[in-house]
Amino acid sequence: MLFDDPFAAALPILTDQAVLSDARALIDGFGDDAGFEAAARADRSRDLGNAVHFARWRQIERLIVVLASDEAIGTVH
Repeated sequence: MLFDDPFAAALPILTDQAVLSDARALIDGFGDDAGFEAAARADRSRDLGNAVHFARWRQIERLIVVLASDEAIGTVH
């Protein structure tokens, strides 16, 4: 395996506060389906040729996975 931690390559990049706000809004609005909604928005952006929004929604999808986890993800110091 390339990474010891299966989440190492998928950790989200937080570019600004809006990413957290959008993730929280999806979680509040869609509950357990928030990740699916973020993925759908990413796919819609990709289909429209908007690579910036595609990447942003993918990062939000990854953030939702991290926020929903009950375990520590990544390096724990």
